[in-house]
Amino acid sequence: MRIRAGERNEARGPTPTAPAGEIEDTAILTLVPSRVLIVDDEPYILRILAFKLRRAGYIALEAASADEALALLESAPVQCLILDVSLGPSITGFQLAEKLRDDPRHCRTPVVFLTAHALSAEVRRGRELGAAAYITKPFSLQQVIEEVGRLVPA
Repeated sequence: MRIRAGERNEARGPTPTAPAGEIEDTAILTLVPSRVLIVDDEPYILRILAFKLRRAGYIALEAASADEALALLESAPVQCLILDVSLGPSITGFQLAEKLRDDPRHCRTPVVFLTAHALSAEVRRGRELGAAAYITKPFSLQQVIEEVGRLVPA
């Protein structure tokens, strides 16, 4: 839904006036749900997390590899990243997080690690990379939704 300057948004009231035809950027930004990218090489986890996130009001994007994730991130930014540590032979989740941390476009995107790697050294590595949360498998879907909700609104 787009709201033009001067039109009324019932949830927010009238928008400030602007030259005719210009779209009030702040009105659009507040109406668009947050985008969450899930990166996991297990198709079932991708599907169930995407389903639950969509039910919670998020736009859920799915990537089965680091390469797919990078391609999606090039096309549009996300507000949160759910990242498995074991992504396959080419790059680990830790390496992907490090690459994103060094990129000014993505360095502030919160990362939630969702992984079977539960050793304290691995958790510490995730925290060193700036992880906002580190959830181990098996996990509660509710816990993941709550962590994402704590980091970004739907």
